Amino acid sequence: MPVTRITPKTRKRGQELRNEMTPPERKLWTQLKVLKEQGLKFRRQAPIGPYIADFVCFTEKLVVELDGDSHGSNESQMHDSVRDEFLQQQGFQVLRIPNSEVNRNLNGVVETILSELKNDSA
Repeated sequence: MPVTRITPKTRKRGQELRNEMTPPERKLWTQLKVLKEQGLKFRRQAPIGPYIADFVCFTEKLVVELDGDSHGSNESQMHDSVRDEFLQQQGFQVLRIPNSEVNRNLNGVVETILSELKNDSA
């Protein structure tokens, strides 16, 4: 697995993003923190190489990305594709969830994440 260095700039941006979480990110973060009781520790706005993952469970190699309206453009989708490919090359599975789904069905989103974790460890 390739090793990539995290630059001070990327690390600082992650800290800024932790302080500027969107409402859907805050909602999901509240639920992901509870999963720690099940041994699943997630980090928020965590640097991985040149990118910052919205949420990551390093032990299970799962990245959860919340996508807002800005991810609908062709340019954003291309950027997301390159980013996902990089993360997959690092051994991570990437799960993309629309912000609207977090707002509409938070429990279902958490169930989807848990299902992905179970499928990955099976």
